[in-house]
Amino acid sequence: MTGWSRDLLRSGGIVSATALALLAACARPRYPITTAPATAPSPAAKTNKPARHDSADGSTAVPLATAAVLGSSMEEDVEYLHSRRLTLPVAGIRPDQLTDSFEEPRDGSRRHRAIDILAPRGSPVLAADDGHVLRVSWNNAGGNTVYATDTEGRIVYYYAHLDHYHESIVAGMPISKGDTLGFVGTTGNAPKDIPHLHFQIMRMPHDGKYWNGEPINPFSILRSEGERP
Repeated sequence: MTGWSRDLLRSGGIVSATALALLAACARPRYPITTAPATAPSPAAKTNKPARHDSADGSTAVPLATAAVLGSSMEEDVEYLHSRRLTLPVAGIRPDQLTDSFEEPRDGSRRHRAIDILAPRGSPVLAADDGHVLRVSWNNAGGNTVYATDTEGRIVYYYAHLDHYHESIVAGMPISKGDTLGFVGTTGNAPKDIPHLHFQIMRMPHDGKYWNGEPINPFSILRSEGERP
């Protein structure tokens, strides 16, 4: 058993094979992207090969957050996230099925700083918030990944280990809650027999390097949506 698997067992995060099979057997609705991109993505988007779907000039065409927004405190950003009423980013998964792995160790020297949402391979990965796509690309750790931001450019959402992307996804395009960004998989450094979405929320840093933002635990924010009347 790998260290990753032992961590999941300690946290109660393993979903039984029977449960996964039942989820996979359920008919799933389609979750189309509602806005067509300006340019078509590369055919590599449908494979597990390295791919990048930034706009042609390398920019994301996403407006930067104002200095006032970026000067907010952690507490203010958490309150803001609750006000956004986020959508759970994997179709067919309920808030009460989530486990909190935010502080769990990874590779012995770092903390997870995200949560893993286990689901059958190919389950739609959904936009948690309205906003824009920042980047669609491959990296060795995350595999097929998507970075997105909210409408104010204040928060960064990171979706990783995707099996493949939705055919319409491209950097700079607007997205709405519930739009399909891609599909659950095991690309990157994910265990090949445990398909899941690595979902991370970060504060947008002042320097605009969104991949280095300060992480916020998604667990309580997503769980609270299941407790609302």
